[in-house]
Amino acid sequence: MKNGLHRFLYDYLLKTGISEDFAAYLNTLLLLVGALILAGVLDYIVWKVLRSVSVRLARKSKNNFDNFLVANKVPRYLAHILPFLVLFELVPIAFSDFDFGERIVLKLLHILFVVLTLFVVKSIFRSINDYLKTRPRFKDKPMDSYIQVFMIFAWIFGMLTIFAIVTDTTIWRFFTALGAASAIILLIFKDSILGLVASIQVSINDMVRIGDWITFDKYGADGDVSEITLATVKVQNFDKTITTIPTYALISDSFQNWRGMQESGGRRIKRALIISQKSIRFLNDEDIESLKKIQRITPYIITRSENITSYNNENGIDKNLLINGRNLTNIGVFRKYVETYLENHSAINKGMTLMTRQLPPTTQGVPLEIYAFSADKRWENYEYVMADIFDHLLAALPYFSLEVFELPVSLSTTTVK
Repeated sequence: MKNGLHRFLYDYLLKTGISEDFAAYLNTLLLLVGALILAGVLDYIVWKVLRSVSVRLARKSKNNFDNFLVANKVPRYLAHILPFLVLFELVPIAFSDFDFGERIVLKLLHILFVVLTLFVVKSIFRSINDYLKTRPRFKDKPMDSYIQVFMIFAWIFGMLTIFAIVTDTTIWRFFTALGAASAIILLIFKDSILGLVASIQVSINDMVRIGDWITFDKYGADGDVSEITLATVKVQNFDKTITTIPTYALISDSFQNWRGMQESGGRRIKRALIISQKSIRFLNDEDIESLKKIQRITPYIITRSENITSYNNENGIDKNLLINGRNLTNIGVFRKYVETYLENHSAINKGMTLMTRQLPPTTQGVPLEIYAFSADKRWENYEYVMADIFDHLLAALPYFSLEVFELPVSLSTTTVK
């Protein structure tokens, strides 16, 4: 059928002496090229207008959501819609002589329009994600996971729509067929489904936030969480390497989150001095008089020794042998010295647990453990505080006639070999 706007060009071609078949093909080609040029010019004009309007609105608006819309090219994608609508009207005119070609081109346009719609949806979701990340309430939430879930459903729906366009059927038939193919779908999207469930549980139970310091020995991760997505969690280790962990591993395996420490009043110091058992002994009067010169424990030694002497005298204890009655030991006095030293240390949080405890003896010696909390939680300062404490205590041991356990030189040499 040759009527309408295309008739004029077709008749003109016939007058030039071209055959009807060739005139029909050339007429269709020229009309199609004209339609594409018109759509391109219209796309450029609409884009210029939308860009100008969107930039002005973004500058005037107090809400920065529109800034993210512009940054993610939402106006640019929207500018393509009107040219597509024009093409939907012009293509039937251009292919009025070729019904088969019209159907193919219209299908291709519908498919491209579906893809364009998916890009618009993706850009809008990205804008929402970027905007929420700027809000304090959502800054440490795994929003990437939820955006990915929405996009998975959007792409699935888009692909089903494309299949429906290609096969000239309704999309509902594909949804009906999904029931039979559910096992295959679950197998294909297993990681995504597990990641979705894990993301929801992680968010609801507040197990991990972006910025948390976590230690996950199974995957060799020890650093800050930089990204939580549907399938993976990225951890930037302290050596600046990146470790990728499956999201569902956060609920299926055990890991350590240091957020509690970071939000508390201090970072735990838990380290022991291994005291040689051979150096542990009772203190005689000469030893006690010598230790009274250590100012931190002078009041303690005076009070304690007076109480012990009073008890032994009242009970007629023969002190010619030190083991008789009550006595002071060098390790006991040193333990008190350590407690007093920590209580007066400016870098220790006095409001948290602070103690020096003796652990069960081992084949190496008697562990004397320091259990306290550094007020400064920053790693480098924490290490400095801990080193400062143990530097002092190691240097103080000889004043109490105590020794740290060390392997004999001959044994350590043999071990190295």
